[in-house]
Amino acid sequence: MSTASADAGAARPNHWRRWLGWAATAAALVLAAYLLRRIHAEYGWDEIRRSLTQIPAARIAAAGAFVAASYLCLTVVDWLAVRAAGHRLAWRRCALASFTALSIGHTVGLAVLSSGAVRYRFYRRWGLGAGDVARVILFCATTIGLALAGVGGIALLAAPDLAGDRTGLSAGAVRAIGAIALLGPLAYIGLASAGRGRIRIRSWTIEIPRLPVALGQVAIGPLNLACVAGALHQALAAGGNVAYLDVLSVYVVANVTALVSHVPGGLGVLESVVLALIPGSEAIGGVVLFRVAYFLVPFAIGLLVLGLSEILRRR
Repeated sequence: MSTASADAGAARPNHWRRWLGWAATAAALVLAAYLLRRIHAEYGWDEIRRSLTQIPAARIAAAGAFVAASYLCLTVVDWLAVRAAGHRLAWRRCALASFTALSIGHTVGLAVLSSGAVRYRFYRRWGLGAGDVARVILFCATTIGLALAGVGGIALLAAPDLAGDRTGLSAGAVRAIGAIALLGPLAYIGLASAGRGRIRIRSWTIEIPRLPVALGQVAIGPLNLACVAGALHQALAAGGNVAYLDVLSVYVVANVTALVSHVPGGLGVLESVVLALIPGSEAIGGVVLFRVAYFLVPFAIGLLVLGLSEILRRR
C-alpha cells in the first residue's frame, strides 16, 4: 500500500469526524434558536425589559458576588487537578488557566473540548505534558459530575416536592433517587480511601487521587454549584418569593440538560428549564441577568486575558 493511499485512508475518518462535529454544533444551535423563539413568543420583549428594570441594584451586586465566588471555586479545582497530575504549580497560574478556559468554554459550549484547548495552551508552557493536561481535564470533568450527583441528591432529599410535582413521582421515590445519586460521591471517597489508584470502565480509565485531594474535590464541586445557584437565586428573587433549594434543584436539572444537549452556553436550554419549573414573566428578567453575569461578562474578560497572554508569550 502506497504512502499516499495510506494518508488518504487515515484522513478519511478525521474528515467524517470533523463534519459530524460541525453537524452536532449546528443542530445544537438550531435547538437553542427554537427554544429561545418559544420563550420570546410567550414573553414579549417589553415584559423582559420590564422584568429586568425591576431587579434592585443590591440583587445585581449579590448575583455578581456569587458569580465571582463560583469562578474562584473553579480555580481551586484546577489547582487540585494539577496536584493530582503530579505537578506543583502556583495557584495564581492555575487560576489564570482555569478562569480563561472556563469563561470561554461555558459560553462556546462543548466545554471539555473548548476549555481543554485553552488549558492546553497555558499548561504546556508551564511544563505539563499532553497526558498531564488530559488528566487535568478529566479531573475537572469528574469534579463537575460528582458535584451534580451530590448536590442533586441533597436537593432531592431536602426538597422533593418540586421534582415530585413536575414528574408525578411520590416523595418517597424522589428521595430514593436522591439517595442513589449520593452514592456516586460516597463511592468515590471510598475508592480514594482504599487507595485503588484507578478504575477501568470499558475503554475508560478513571484515576482516583489520594484521599486528601479527593476530599477537596468532592467538597469544592458542590460549593461551586451552590454559588452558581446563589447567583441565579439572587437574580430570580427580585421577581417573587423563590426558595433557594428550589432554585438549586432547577439549576442542577438545567445544567444536566445543557450538558447532554451540548448547546453553547446552555443557550435556550437554561431559560426553557427554569421558566418551565418557575413560571412567570418576572422570572425571565432574572434569567437574562444571570446569563449576562455568569456567561457574557466572564466571556469578554476571558477573551481579553487570552489575547493579552498570547501577545506577551510571543514577545
